[in-house]
Amino acid sequence: MLQNKTHSTSSLKKILIIGGGPAGMMAAIELSKTHEVHVFEKGKTLGRKFLVAGKGGFNLSNSATEKSLFEKYSPQNFLEPILKKFDSTATVKWLKYLGIPTYVGSSGRIFPEKGIKPIEVLNALKNKMLAQKVQLHFEHEFIDFNKEQIHFIHQQKKMSIPFETCIFALGGASWSVTGSKGDWLTSFEKNAIQTIPFEASNCGIICTSLQKEFLEQFEGFPLKNITITCNNKLVKGEALISTYGLEGNAIYPISAEVRKNLHKNSSTSVFIDLKPFNSAEELQQKITATTKPKNYKYLFNLNKVQLALIKNFSSKEHYMNPTSFVELLKKLEIPISGLRPMEEAISTVGGIALEELNLDLSLKKIPNIYIAGEMFDWDTQTGGYLLQACFATGYHVAQNILARSTKNF
Repeated sequence: MLQNKTHSTSSLKKILIIGGGPAGMMAAIELSKTHEVHVFEKGKTLGRKFLVAGKGGFNLSNSATEKSLFEKYSPQNFLEPILKKFDSTATVKWLKYLGIPTYVGSSGRIFPEKGIKPIEVLNALKNKMLAQKVQLHFEHEFIDFNKEQIHFIHQQKKMSIPFETCIFALGGASWSVTGSKGDWLTSFEKNAIQTIPFEASNCGIICTSLQKEFLEQFEGFPLKNITITCNNKLVKGEALISTYGLEGNAIYPISAEVRKNLHKNSSTSVFIDLKPFNSAEELQQKITATTKPKNYKYLFNLNKVQLALIKNFSSKEHYMNPTSFVELLKKLEIPISGLRPMEEAISTVGGIALEELNLDLSLKKIPNIYIAGEMFDWDTQTGGYLLQACFATGYHVAQNILARSTKNF
């Protein structure tokens, strides 16, 4: 149960934070410097999604700054002011303050120094909260709220906690095993807060036209050093052949454009450039009067996966013609029928509609409730940008609460 604490300073304000992920932890650390903070978490520990994300390479942010950082987010005009106040440079300084030195990888991603495990990063955040007397309440499952109280299930009993100021940081709807189910949407709808259904983002793309024989032979094989295009978005990187289509660091950022197209049609396409470091003219110059398909591998320096992929998505006539083959090399159309489900997605879009939020991320209809992290409708790509926005929104909310407290004091 929530217990009151005795403070030496009567002006301290009690603040409730619902959700113990990165946005909630950031807000708790900032606010507990001057206020009484209570964090309510459904699980038995903090930051479960934080730890799961760390299994794939624990990038905490990205070294991109200014325009190169802001343009990675949608809608950019909404998130840019928030990121300006707490960008990747600020994240690095904040992590150092917590005792977590970092380094920048070759891709621009920011990692904890080698040897520092994800659990150590999480413990640094937790220890800072405890040192600042944040009260942690585990196994409190949020079920509902109104303008005056937050309702939980704790030890199989319903309980209600009154609040003056509350921050919701419940996350999106991906990786439900970590507690991010997105089932809180109905509670906000009951309070007349407009929401948008969650959809998968940063996920694999489904390609039903990949032949069975191709998948049996090449599942798990990479397509390295490619560019992939959908609409006007171009991404460089690597794709992986999967049982359903394609995934990987070149695929996840393009999934947002695929999703937009699928809203309009039942299917769409992406285009792969298998030789992005060569122009079509350079490749055409390699063709001679005696060029034959059996020489493509050596002539264009291709592997068996690339050749089989082109063959899968081209007619025999185009494959056999060297000039047409070069066109396929540079712009191979891959039909896409869908995205992988939210359960497999790295992140989601949807949640609370932006129209419901003030610039300080408080609810227009209930201004003493703030929203941080993946709960409102924004999108970005992998590579440290997701965590950066979670940290930034948690910081933004905390600073606005502090400013309002000072003004009202």
